[in-house]
Amino acid sequence: MKAKIVEVFDSVQGEGLYLGEKQIFVRFFDCNLSCSFCDTRPDRFMEYDPQELFKEIKLYRDKYHSISFTGGEPLLCKDFLKEILKLTAKHGHRHYLETNGTLAVELEELIEHIDIVAMDLKLPSSSGMGDLWDKHKNFLKVACRKEVFLKAIICLGTKEDDLRQALELIKGVSPASILILQPNSNENQELLQEKLSKFKQVCVQESVTACVIPQIHKIVGVR
Repeated sequence: MKAKIVEVFDSVQGEGLYLGEKQIFVRFFDCNLSCSFCDTRPDRFMEYDPQELFKEIKLYRDKYHSISFTGGEPLLCKDFLKEILKLTAKHGHRHYLETNGTLAVELEELIEHIDIVAMDLKLPSSSGMGDLWDKHKNFLKVACRKEVFLKAIICLGTKEDDLRQALELIKGVSPASILILQPNSNENQELLQEKLSKFKQVCVQESVTACVIPQIHKIVGVR
């Protein structure tokens, strides 16, 4: 059993609710989506079996908040992931899953081993991926058994109707979950501010807790 891994490294979390926390990052290669704003399109990887990856993770001896399994989409390697999660749990690590929020069946098999789910909501007018609402709804029903927060990339072309549909999904499945409005780092940030302010107000009106948090690691120049 092997998985394609782009890199293993330690850094601080650069986005979302755990901004600034020190983590070990394991970046998986493959993804089942191809979002228009994607900033992670690797052209290389190494193959690891679970024991090989665990051996590399053990080289990081500082104190860490958690291991961030990111990608790509880690849940494409669910059997591999299940094995590495068992190993790292025995070593005292907490598990933070970065996911595009579309693979509910795969998450179901792993949720007992996950501590925190950072789930994307792929708004159609942002991602160019079309209607993923049913996949997101099914995924969130599983993810909300553990701590989960959601992230939505906001672009200049993002439609308010998409945001409102996302808010209805959150209210219907996991109303206590926090939504991160994340400006697309590839677009003009000043132009995005007006839209972000308006969208934040919509969230307030719909009684969904939302925060505007950019990708700070790109701003300060860390991995």
